[in-house]
Amino acid sequence: MKRRRGNRGRLPVRSEINVTSLVDVAFTLLVIFIITAPVLQGGVEVNVPEGHVDVVEASDDMVRVTVLEDNTIFVGEAQVAEVDLPEILERIIQENNADMVYLWGDSLATYGRVAAAISAVAAQEGVGLSLILREIPR
Repeated sequence: MKRRRGNRGRLPVRSEINVTSLVDVAFTLLVIFIITAPVLQGGVEVNVPEGHVDVVEASDDMVRVTVLEDNTIFVGEAQVAEVDLPEILERIIQENNADMVYLWGDSLATYGRVAAAISAVAAQEGVGLSLILREIPR
C-alpha cells in the first residue's frame, strides 16, 4: 500500500502573529513602568513655582533641600529642624564634596522658612545655590 503524497496530510503553514498575547505583554510592561516611575524619581514630593528655567540633570550625589507646604524642611529624604540645618548641610556637603545645593521650595510654603533654608546654604563657603522651578509651558 502506497502512501499518497499530497497536501492533504500536511498542516497549512500560518504566518500570523498572535496579537492578543503581544498586546497583553505590552500593557503589562506599561503598567509596570507607570507604577515604578514615581518610585525611581525619589525625593520628597513638592509643588514648586513656575518660571523660565534651564534643565537640571539629577544625580545621586546631588545635595537637595526641600521646604514643603507645611513648612517642614528635608535634606535629601530626611526631615531636619531649622536650627540643625546649617550643620547638617555642612556635613553632607563635605561627605559628597558638593559645590552646589539645590533648593525645592513649595509654592505655598512660608517665605520665611524658604529664606531660612537659603541663608543656611549661603553660610556654607564655596557652595552655590540653585532654586528649582517648574518650567512655564510655552
